Amino acid sequence: MTSHESASARPLTAAEIDAVRTDFPYLKRPARNGEPLAYLDWAATSQKPADVIEREASFYRMTNGAAGRSTYQIADEATRVWEDAREAVAGFVGARGSQLVFTKNATEAINLVALAVGHASAGRPAARGGAGADDADPARRLVIAPGDEIVVTRAEHHANLVPWQELAARTGASLRWLDLTEDGRIDPTTVRVITERTRLLALTHASNVTGAITPLVDILPAARAVGALVVLDTCQSAAHLPLDFAALHAAGVDAMVLSSHKMLGPTGIGALVAAEELLEAMPPVLTGGSMIEVVRMESSTYMSGPARFEAGSQPLAQAAGWRTAVDYLSGLGMDRLHAGELDLMQRVLDGLAALDGVRVLGPADTRERLGVVAFTVDGVHPHDVGQVLDASGVAVRTGHHCAQPIHAHFSVSSSARVSFGVTTTAGEVDRFLEAAAGVRAYFQR
Repeated sequence: MTSHESASARPLTAAEIDAVRTDFPYLKRPARNGEPLAYLDWAATSQKPADVIEREASFYRMTNGAAGRSTYQIADEATRVWEDAREAVAGFVGARGSQLVFTKNATEAINLVALAVGHASAGRPAARGGAGADDADPARRLVIAPGDEIVVTRAEHHANLVPWQELAARTGASLRWLDLTEDGRIDPTTVRVITERTRLLALTHASNVTGAITPLVDILPAARAVGALVVLDTCQSAAHLPLDFAALHAAGVDAMVLSSHKMLGPTGIGALVAAEELLEAMPPVLTGGSMIEVVRMESSTYMSGPARFEAGSQPLAQAAGWRTAVDYLSGLGMDRLHAGELDLMQRVLDGLAALDGVRVLGPADTRERLGVVAFTVDGVHPHDVGQVLDASGVAVRTGHHCAQPIHAHFSVSSSARVSFGVTTTAGEVDRFLEAAAGVRAYFQR
């Protein structure tokens, strides 16, 4: 389903990383202390290579037309940019262009599914199916009613929790969840919450707090056995692991969401990747221009496929930039990038384990894990930890990371978090560890 076993992959060499770093303009600016910036907040948002920035700008300079709306030259070129980007981003995650809907971000992609299910459950007509269709029919699978259950996990980002809470409230369904092991991994023994009443399962592919990769092989069969619709949040994993939607779909995943700005791409664009039969069954959510077939004063009919869900003016320049970003990642090799992150993660885990009063939230090893490490420092608020690190030229995330339930699992309200990207070096990790070692002393003096 995914190729996250990177033990045999060769990490980028120091020379290759140095070459990559020349592609990123942000490294030319100093940190607050005047030293080079050690940016270690890639799980929140990635920095962009110059080619991505230039491609977005060049679209506005030379190809800024109305895609799909006319026949003049630059409009035709804009349309090609849009559809080429669709094919490229879809191909990057092992999908077809006909399976990818562009959205403004991954949060909107999740809400798109939740709202479509809500519309279908309220009795609005789906593209196919209806009374008498069996539960294997995509249209029937969209219907959630009182007595049904929606299952999530305690590890979810709020974007993959709150929409399902709202859907449960609107439909009268119950919300249940897979729980966590002591070290914050999703506990496969709690898969028993998936029952014949389960109509939808929404889960993260990798936690944005612990970095733990979800054991899909232990969970998906249970969802598949009861015909539950499965939505996978790959915002973290798509930036760090090679993904194959075809394999995921064969295993039971119906849809997954992507976030451009975590994948070296621009902000303002994300995607829903879903099986064609699901897209055809889902009723439209946003309506207006572009997504219609025929509009009369009394009623309208709608396009099929991705266009049904892409109402209004498209984020064309952002799509062009995202296409360049996935080309850049492909050139580096996702398996090689993950192998390098495992080395950096081990360095961080070992370094933090040697510091008194520092607690890592999550597994103590690199097994089935991404380069994301959240931690707390005894007696020091995470925001203060972040300020001390910032004073040393090290940028990390602080707060609850839009994931309060998993923090509650660890009996804390917030944490500091270090995460890696394509430019991260061992030297930057060492700078972080050196600064972290001085945090408690700074506040005890």
